[in-house]
Amino acid sequence: VELRFSAPVKLRHPYVITKLNLPKLDQAKLTITAEAANSSGNPVTGTAEIRIGDLTVAQTVKLAAGEVREIVFDPAKFKALIFRNPRLWWPNLAGPQNMYDLQFTFLINGEVSDRISTRFGIREVGSYFDKKGYRVFTVNGKPILIRGGGWTDDLLLADTPRTLRAKVGYAKAMNLNTIRLEGVWGTDDLYRLCDENGLLVWVGWSCQWEWENLIGTASDEFGGIQTPLQMDLAVRSWKDQILRLRNHPSILVWLYGSDKPPRPALEKRYLEVLKRYDPNRPFLSSAAGKPTEVTGPTGVKMNGPYAWVPPVYWYAESTRGGHFGFNTETGPGAEVPPLESVKKMIPPAHLWPIDDVWNFHGGRGNFKNFHFYTKAISERYGAPVDVQDFCKKAQVINYEGIRAMFEAFGQNKFTATGVIQWMLNSAWPSMLWQLYDYYLMPGGAFFGAKKACEPLHIQYDYGDRSIYLVNGFYSAFDNLLVRVRVFNENLHEKFEQEMPVSVGENESKFVLKLPEISGLSQTYFLDLRLADKKGKEIGSNFYWLSTKPDILDEKNANWFVTPTESYGNLKDLQNLPAVRLVVQSKFEKKGENQIARVTVKNPTDKLAFFVHVTVEKGSTGASVLPVYWDDNYFPLLPGEVKKISARFAAADLDGQEPVVKVTGWNVE
Repeated sequence: VELRFSAPVKLRHPYVITKLNLPKLDQAKLTITAEAANSSGNPVTGTAEIRIGDLTVAQTVKLAAGEVREIVFDPAKFKALIFRNPRLWWPNLAGPQNMYDLQFTFLINGEVSDRISTRFGIREVGSYFDKKGYRVFTVNGKPILIRGGGWTDDLLLADTPRTLRAKVGYAKAMNLNTIRLEGVWGTDDLYRLCDENGLLVWVGWSCQWEWENLIGTASDEFGGIQTPLQMDLAVRSWKDQILRLRNHPSILVWLYGSDKPPRPALEKRYLEVLKRYDPNRPFLSSAAGKPTEVTGPTGVKMNGPYAWVPPVYWYAESTRGGHFGFNTETGPGAEVPPLESVKKMIPPAHLWPIDDVWNFHGGRGNFKNFHFYTKAISERYGAPVDVQDFCKKAQVINYEGIRAMFEAFGQNKFTATGVIQWMLNSAWPSMLWQLYDYYLMPGGAFFGAKKACEPLHIQYDYGDRSIYLVNGFYSAFDNLLVRVRVFNENLHEKFEQEMPVSVGENESKFVLKLPEISGLSQTYFLDLRLADKKGKEIGSNFYWLSTKPDILDEKNANWFVTPTESYGNLKDLQNLPAVRLVVQSKFEKKGENQIARVTVKNPTDKLAFFVHVTVEKGSTGASVLPVYWDDNYFPLLPGEVKKISARFAAADLDGQEPVVKVTGWNVE
């Protein structure tokens, strides 16, 4: 609770509207407003003054007794509010997150009556429908492929500044650019951190108000808000949310519906609020594809899946959740965390086999168990023999599934315009829908997303066996070199090709299609390398593939899953010979943090698959968390050397010395 005191004139709701000169971005016009209320019984004449850095602009304001009025600083009148070559705010990976501080003061006879302040960024967001009716979002006039995750607060609202920094920092570290909120999640710190880290935010209402089994009252095609009293409360809440958040440059779009749009009378009232208090930002009637009689189509879809599907699923333009349009919530289902976290949430007596204690940490209804996920692991990678084997295979399938989803949308941009993984994080210790777990352990899904969302990225199309170079930068790259190699399980090279490639700004560029290769082993490997014009490696990607395809059961598809009729066979991975790696590490202190620098070498003639590096607290065996690795879960071909680094807070060592530990699928 915060109490504010003022003299007769009180200021509220400062607001900064920025209008850019597109596409040059060489000028920004700022319109600045605030509400002034004269609480006295007498007329007042005073000075309204705004300050932005070294800039000060003022005007004389007369208020009648009891009058409430909006004070407007219009750039047409106050030319100083036309900024030349402004420092713009950009999303993560697109540019810097420049912020400005605004101070708004009302003075009476030279004395401060009230003063308020806010931070803002100079940027302009928008959206449009492409020729197929898909919604494309823009920032500063440039189209942006949205790749993000669904946010949830801690179950007991127990997030601290440390955990919030870690959760937002993890989203940035995965190369995501967006988080989606349902409802009124988040303290002011969350939005501030999104501003600072360049994470666009979807905000709006929760599906909990739209389904009878959740809201506890009758629900129809427009949800559960039906009575005049309910609608009045929703509209007042809508106004409060907009006034609270509208200055944050990270806010991309307002959603006044989630699974369902509001009834027409309520939607019209929501739009009136938007027109009055934030008319220049995109909005959606829901996160689903249902059009409304008031605003028409949304240009987005919410067709699932929410349970495991094979990588090839995402590469179909005709499949429900595939790589076309904007998928507002989706994902390959369960994301079982690494063994260390599983041991924290499951009592020893229930660690194996999987039972209802595990299921308790899943979901309800169709998600009450992990049937689709566990079957996929057994069919594709071999039946796990114990909990350690299960969690090891879980990280591989997590990495594979998440990477494929994000890569598919990148490969097909801008026919694919965005995808939100459901979800980013978990409210409590969970096995379901998360890119990192409740304990802040980054697992296979984390690094699969990080790899897929690299801003300059070489990747494989599971659908037609093509190679693409995907550029997320707003600048072109010429004379890059792509190297493609295919290996049998025994690392006998079956295909190799190098070719120069140039890629335009924000473009997905076809490179080549793999030919039919005879004599492939059932499990084989695809190694992709990207080098700059000087031959320095700047990117890589590694796939484990099967000559036996995953075949979808489209006939029995539904809103939460498309079942798999026949599975690919990657079980030969279990037969990879063990390797022993050479590891060197050192630690450097950098302020309150430590930096781990690790060099891992494979001196053998065998593949080291899915190598995982952690920093532990002395001899405790406990990982230091949160931790920010620049790469992890990587392969090492014979003779290959890889250097990686990690950042973590020295305080999180709990007084222990840091120790590097290296494990892997077949690492001794």
